[in-house]
Amino acid sequence: MSRSRDRRRRRPTYRRRPQQFYWLWIAATATYGVGDIVSTIAFLEYVPAIREANPLVVFALDAFGLGGLVALKIAVYLFLIWVSVRGAREGDGLLYYYPPILLTVVGTYLTASNVRLLWLS
Repeated sequence: MSRSRDRRRRRPTYRRRPQQFYWLWIAATATYGVGDIVSTIAFLEYVPAIREANPLVVFALDAFGLGGLVALKIAVYLFLIWVSVRGAREGDGLLYYYPPILLTVVGTYLTASNVRLLWLS
């Protein structure tokens, strides 16, 4: 029996270790979802001299307002959850762990950057 068949027979990681799955995504939600969105809204509302640097976010904000920003974040978040679950089902540890860790790191950086911009202005 090949190794790939063994992976498919095992239960996905998120079913074997559900607490781990939840905590990985709670961290991603706290930093990328809540931290970045709240800090972005704060600096856009309270410091009008500062402009958003990400062109995709600028488009979403211009076209749909703050709802566009939230919708864009939710779309990225849901896509990466899908990648993570798919990776777990295929037994691919990189695809399972990388999305929530990436969102946590990016969210932490973006939140810290936004808070720094608020602090300096």
